[in-house]
Amino acid sequence: MLNQIIPIQAEGSLPETGLITYIQDHYEEINIDKRPLVLICPGGAYAYTSVREGEALAMQFLAMGYHAAVLKYSCAPARYPVALTELATAIALIRQHALEWHVDPEAVIVLGCSAGGHLAASLGVLWKEDFPAKAAGIGRENRSLLRPDGMILCYPVITSGEFAHRGSFENLLGETEGEKERLKDKDSLLCKLSLENRVTSETPPTFIWHTFTDGSVPVENSLLFVSALRRAGVPTEFHMYPEGGHGLGLANRLTETRDGRAIQEECTSWIPLVHTWLESRYVVQDKKDGSDSES
Repeated sequence: MLNQIIPIQAEGSLPETGLITYIQDHYEEINIDKRPLVLICPGGAYAYTSVREGEALAMQFLAMGYHAAVLKYSCAPARYPVALTELATAIALIRQHALEWHVDPEAVIVLGCSAGGHLAASLGVLWKEDFPAKAAGIGRENRSLLRPDGMILCYPVITSGEFAHRGSFENLLGETEGEKERLKDKDSLLCKLSLENRVTSETPPTFIWHTFTDGSVPVENSLLFVSALRRAGVPTEFHMYPEGGHGLGLANRLTETRDGRAIQEECTSWIPLVHTWLESRYVVQDKKDGSDSES
């Protein structure tokens, strides 16, 4: 396995920013040529990147037969759009190494938890903007290199409106004064980063899950995004669980907190559900005449 930390630096990045790769070895005796890759953006309210939502999730996707990577992106005091340009740089880097790493360049999926879900979804809706391409060092004509082929959003921060997780936007943007006035201004950055307003038909297919009782990031965040995806005709699978707090991760003991939180047995089904979703859309490519076979 190629397990390494690759520094990712954009303008304004913090020193520790990096991409942690979990690239499965390629063997001639195994009939697999290319694998999808799941790029994980942990949560942490844009204040830190949660270790609970990083490697433990990557191991699940490795077991499914995919490659994985975890982005440790810049958080406060770094401000928007630093984390987004780092994610754009990371996905461009993955596609640049696709041949070497045996990654299917048409099956690079971003996964985000909580504020990491906002980051992943931001790339999903803003990949055609000029600034991510500039940060990633690619020309406008190659902006499609930044478009994720799919998104997996776990209890994501989406809206800056009524149901916003205020702490995430405070850490992302800094100033909080005049927030109500900025929300009335459709041209304000705070309003523009309410991602339910940015969905288009070119937004990638999406898998989302959330809990009805999430007390930190209300489920309305996902509901607003799902509604926008539906209006835009973007293929979407959404699961709302009746019970469970925020930041569940795998929802089992592998991502349990020190004080015993984040275990919700019924929510553990999101892993087999997302596996089915991935298998229906992305395939592990075999070596037989360039054909594909399901993993």
